[in-house]
Amino acid sequence: MSERLQPGDTAPAFTLPDADGKDVSLADHKGRKVIVYFYPAALTPGCTKQACDFTDNLDVLAAAGYDVIGVSPDKPEKLAKFREQENLKVTLVGDPSKETLEAYGAFGEKKLYGKVVTGVIRSTVVVDEQGKVEHAFYNVKATGHVAKIIRDLGV
Repeated sequence: MSERLQPGDTAPAFTLPDADGKDVSLADHKGRKVIVYFYPAALTPGCTKQACDFTDNLDVLAAAGYDVIGVSPDKPEKLAKFREQENLKVTLVGDPSKETLEAYGAFGEKKLYGKVVTGVIRSTVVVDEQGKVEHAFYNVKATGHVAKIIRDLGV
C-alpha cells in the first residue's frame, strides 16, 4: 500500500507520455501551481464527468495560476481517443506502470461495490510553485469534485 502524501511533502517527480505521446514532466510546471488528479480509466462515465468538469473550469483555474494534469493508467492512444471524443482541454498523461500513481498514494486497496479491490484511488494533489504538496485529497467523488477544489482553493 502506497503512502498518502501530506501538505508540505515534496511532490514526487514524474515524466509521463501525454495523449500525443509527448513527455510531460512535473518539472515543466515549476513556478506554477499544478493540480494533479488521478482517475481510474479514460472513457468511463465518472472519469468523463470529472475530465469535463476540469475542462469547463480550466480558464478559471489557469487565471488563478493553476495548471491541470490528469493521470490514469491508460496508454496515450486511449487518452487521445478520450480527448477527441469529449473535446477535453486538460493535459492527460498515461502511467501504465502505475509508478507515479503509487508514488502519489493514488493506487492501492479500495472498496468497490462493497468489495476490497486493488486499483486507482481517485485522488487530487495540489502542488505549489516550489514543487511541494499544498493539498492532497483522496477517495474523492467524480461529480462535484472540481467545484469543491475551486471552493477549497479560494479560486
